[in-house]
Amino acid sequence: MKRYVAGLLVFSMAGIAFAAPATCDYGVYGESGKSLVVISNPTAGGASAPERYTFLDGHRGDVNGNDAPVRCEQGVVSVRQPDGRYLAQAKVALRETPTRFTSHGTELAGVLIEPAQFNGKPPLVVFVHGSEKTPGIGGYYPLVFAAEGLAVFAYDKRGTGASGGDYTQNFELLADDAAAALDQARKLAAGRYSRAGFFGGSQGGWVAPRAAALAHADYVAVGFGLVMTPLEEDQQQVVLEMREKGYDAAALAKAREVTDATGALMASHFTAGYDQLAAVKRKFANEAWLHTIEGEFTGELLAEPEADLRRTGAPRHDNLNLLWNYDATAAIRSLSVPQLWVLAGDDREAPGSVTRERLAALKHEGKPIDLYVFPHTDHGMYEFVQNPDGSRRVTRITDGYFRLLADWIRQQDTLPYGTGERIP
Repeated sequence: MKRYVAGLLVFSMAGIAFAAPATCDYGVYGESGKSLVVISNPTAGGASAPERYTFLDGHRGDVNGNDAPVRCEQGVVSVRQPDGRYLAQAKVALRETPTRFTSHGTELAGVLIEPAQFNGKPPLVVFVHGSEKTPGIGGYYPLVFAAEGLAVFAYDKRGTGASGGDYTQNFELLADDAAAALDQARKLAAGRYSRAGFFGGSQGGWVAPRAAALAHADYVAVGFGLVMTPLEEDQQQVVLEMREKGYDAAALAKAREVTDATGALMASHFTAGYDQLAAVKRKFANEAWLHTIEGEFTGELLAEPEADLRRTGAPRHDNLNLLWNYDATAAIRSLSVPQLWVLAGDDREAPGSVTRERLAALKHEGKPIDLYVFPHTDHGMYEFVQNPDGSRRVTRITDGYFRLLADWIRQQDTLPYGTGERIP
């Protein structure tokens, strides 16, 4: 997951005209039992960006965008009907309880979102951020969960939104924050929920299992996450890039020498590894593939002179307290509660082959893990169209993904879930 990119996914959006900012309240709109739509905060573009709409079938876009099926005018949300007319939608009543809680001396902002009318006790899910810097409160995931009838606790990651502290990607600190969030959610929803756990997307897949162990959660669900170290993620991205370009096994082995060198530099926090990096750059200087590598960070390190890396490499490339050798497998192995892992079948940012192998091995050890893969989806569970130059244009979040998450958390099973495949 890119360290410097806000949001869960970035693709080419060339040619799309952005709408003027809307003025409707964030929330869930429509009639229960029918097609509901979530209005949430912008995922990119700053304060001037338009709000986003998200249907539970995965269709998303900008409110008031060109030919958008969702409009907001004078505070009224309208949805296009099959006959082309726009019909005003009522806001679904939800019980929202703002709160503040503390983790490691830092005050964090959160909100508990519950169905206004209870039919039994719904499960409680704490939403764990990915690498994005956008606030968790007002985002689409918590509101989608609420639209599915779950009780949800969302909070702004430290250093974002209304929370204090400095932004970080230190998984251990973020897991402590998430555990504190679940503790606060349990207090606020006492007596009104059945079981409580976490959902983590992308980088949240490194955080949620550790938080679950700390907070004694009842379950963990992860979307498009990884069971590997951040260093392995970079290596797997480079391998996938080269395979897509048609390079053979011999070239892949050489590329792994390069990622070993860049990884050693990162893992040392730029205190060692310069000689190793210089050696592989000399060794493969005449290889065409060396100058096309991107990865998570390898391409950036290869492109810079050693003098610049020695002088400013750490503050520019290693400034988020990332644990480069974080043992994700150990965090999962420590859990005995049910886990759901949902992978994108063609994920370029978080290639899933190694993750699938390790989850299969953990299942073989007896860990209660359910694994689903949605084919022809990229990071974020986005379906896409691949352009002739290899770039991708996203179309929607794949159908069935949101329903799978909600059903699994509810301990239900209403197959099929779109194109999702359950891996035995």
